[in-house]
Amino acid sequence: MKITKIEKKKQLYFLEVDSSDICYITEDTIVRFMLSKDKEISEQDYQEIKEFAQFSYGKNLALYYLSFKQRTRKEVHDYLLKYEIDADSIPKILGHLEEEKWIDDQEYARRVIQSNQFTGDKGPFVLAQKLAQKGIKKQHVAVALSEADFIEIACRVAEKINRKYENKLPLQALKTKVLQQLTSKGFSSADAKLALQTLEIEKDQELESQLIYKELDKQFPKYARKYEGYELKQRLTQALARKRFSFDDIKSALRDYL
Repeated sequence: MKITKIEKKKQLYFLEVDSSDICYITEDTIVRFMLSKDKEISEQDYQEIKEFAQFSYGKNLALYYLSFKQRTRKEVHDYLLKYEIDADSIPKILGHLEEEKWIDDQEYARRVIQSNQFTGDKGPFVLAQKLAQKGIKKQHVAVALSEADFIEIACRVAEKINRKYENKLPLQALKTKVLQQLTSKGFSSADAKLALQTLEIEKDQELESQLIYKELDKQFPKYARKYEGYELKQRLTQALARKRFSFDDIKSALRDYL
């Protein structure tokens, strides 16, 4: 077989063999096999050239993708598939990039969790889920999670939630809100309860009264259109209880309100 043409086409080179068979190769391929026009090559040489060209092109694509930010093995794998890199070449490309530390899923997981430690608000369950979606293996996630102090993060998040709702909800509703939001962010119930305890929030009776009468002003017109007497009182009691007001406060407020 003879190379009849080598011509640059943007980032790749057009390689023609015996004026019929063609393929696209990288500059690395030309250098590696010392290719030039009119050079004689064997069928085996040609197959090796095409395989290396695919590897080289895929590696260059991956390095370009990685130049913007750190990526996981799965992300790079999916990116190469998107650009139609031969599926048989992808494991070799990924292996090479891992050897050169361009891809390091353990370090990726560690950085995500460290960033969350300083500025984030996610608990271990949400982080583990997000990392799993990125293709990070469970053992890598477990190692990274073991290095973080999630009590510290939970306390920070609890304080933020408390500041947001402390003058808007009765005490029990506030506590429930803190616990619900912490668990929704991926903290364990045990860590959420410990974080809640650090807040040391106490009942402000004046605030509770303001809130319950404000809620009564909102609920009374709605139920008074349909109910009266005992039934109205029961409906209002249920509505206020759902808002987590104490039954003593509800009883006292209704006695004055009705």
